Amino acid sequence: MSAIEIAGGILLLIACIFIIIVTLLQENKQQGMTSAIGGGSNDSFYGRNSSRTREAKLVRITKVMIAIFFIVTVLVNLLPRFFK
Repeated sequence: MSAIEIAGGILLLIACIFIIIVTLLQENKQQGMTSAIGGGSNDSFYGRNSSRTREAKLVRITKVMIAIFFIVTVLVNLLPRFFK
Protein backbone atom coordinates (compact mmCIF):
# COMPACT_ATOMS: atom_id res chain seq x y z
CA MET A 1 0.00 0.00 0.00
CA SER A 2 1.28 3.41 -0.89
CA ALA A 3 0.96 6.58 1.15
CA ILE A 4 -1.67 7.87 -1.30
CA GLU A 5 -3.88 4.85 -0.69
CA ILE A 6 -3.52 5.14 3.08
CA ALA A 7 -4.32 8.87 3.07
CA GLY A 8 -7.27 8.26 0.76
CA GLY A 9 -8.56 5.51 3.01
CA ILE A 10 -8.38 7.79 6.03
CA LEU A 11 -10.22 10.56 4.14
CA LEU A 12 -12.90 8.07 3.08
CA LEU A 13 -13.35 6.90 6.65
CA ILE A 14 -13.69 10.48 7.92
CA ALA A 15 -16.16 11.35 5.14
CA CYS A 16 -18.24 8.25 5.95
CA ILE A 17 -18.40 9.13 9.64
CA PHE A 18 -19.46 12.72 8.87
CA ILE A 19 -22.13 11.53 6.40
CA ILE A 20 -23.56 9.16 9.01
CA ILE A 21 -23.59 11.81 11.75
CA VAL A 22 -25.16 14.53 9.59
CA THR A 23 -27.77 12.10 8.24
CA LEU A 24 -28.74 11.02 11.76
CA LEU A 25 -29.09 14.66 12.85
CA GLN A 26 -31.72 15.33 10.16
CA GLU A 27 -35.39 15.09 10.99
CA ASN A 28 -37.65 12.43 9.53
CA LYS A 29 -39.61 13.86 6.58
CA GLN A 30 -42.59 11.50 6.45
CA GLN A 31 -45.59 13.70 5.80
CA GLY A 32 -47.54 11.23 3.72
CA MET A 33 -51.21 12.05 3.29
CA THR A 34 -51.10 14.91 5.79
CA SER A 35 -49.66 17.33 3.24
CA ALA A 36 -52.01 16.07 0.51
CA ILE A 37 -55.11 16.60 2.64
CA GLY A 38 -53.96 19.62 4.61
CA GLY A 39 -52.62 21.48 1.62
CA GLY A 40 -49.00 21.82 2.68
CA SER A 41 -48.86 25.55 1.96
CA ASN A 42 -45.47 27.24 2.24
CA ASP A 43 -46.87 30.70 2.92
CA SER A 44 -45.85 30.58 6.56
CA PHE A 45 -42.72 32.18 7.96
CA TYR A 46 -41.06 28.77 8.11
CA GLY A 47 -41.91 28.03 4.47
CA ARG A 48 -40.50 31.30 3.20
CA ASN A 49 -37.28 31.02 5.21
CA SER A 50 -36.76 27.29 4.84
CA SER A 51 -33.34 27.73 3.21
CA ARG A 52 -31.99 29.28 6.42
CA THR A 53 -33.13 26.59 8.82
CA ARG A 54 -30.97 24.05 10.59
CA GLU A 55 -32.51 21.31 8.46
CA ALA A 56 -31.56 23.06 5.21
CA LYS A 57 -28.00 23.50 6.43
CA LEU A 58 -27.78 19.80 7.33
CA VAL A 59 -29.06 18.83 3.88
CA ARG A 60 -26.48 21.11 2.25
CA ILE A 61 -23.67 19.66 4.40
CA THR A 62 -24.80 16.14 3.51
CA LYS A 63 -24.65 16.91 -0.21
CA VAL A 64 -21.16 18.39 0.13
CA MET A 65 -19.90 15.42 2.14
CA ILE A 66 -21.32 12.94 -0.38
CA ALA A 67 -19.61 14.83 -3.21
CA ILE A 68 -16.32 14.73 -1.29
CA PHE A 69 -16.81 11.02 -0.66
CA PHE A 70 -17.27 10.24 -4.36
CA ILE A 71 -14.37 12.44 -5.47
CA VAL A 72 -12.00 10.86 -2.95
CA THR A 73 -13.20 7.38 -3.94
CA VAL A 74 -12.45 8.05 -7.60
CA LEU A 75 -9.07 9.58 -6.78
CA VAL A 76 -8.07 6.67 -4.53
CA ASN A 77 -8.86 4.26 -7.35
CA LEU A 78 -7.22 6.25 -10.16
CA LEU A 79 -4.08 7.79 -8.61
CA PRO A 80 -2.23 4.53 -7.81
CA ARG A 81 -2.43 3.62 -11.50
CA PHE A 82 -0.51 6.76 -12.44
CA PHE A 83 2.06 6.56 -9.62
CA LYS A 84 3.42 3.03 -9.92
